Amino acid sequence: MKTTLLIKEIYLEAFRNLGSVLVKSYFKVFSWFCFASFAIMLYAFVFRVATGYAFE
Repeated sequence: MKTTLLIKEIYLEAFRNLGSVLVKSYFKVFSWFCFASFAIMLYAFVFRVATGYAFE
């Protein structure tokens, strides 16, 4: 729980004094895209390991 709160605080601090609304929106969308891509990659890896896929 403490780690989650620290990550949340880092995320909020990163966008607090960024400047332009356009830049702020772009970086927020890009960061959520990166989080989603990482989650999909992690899911795919766990699925492959769980189903016994042979990594060759």
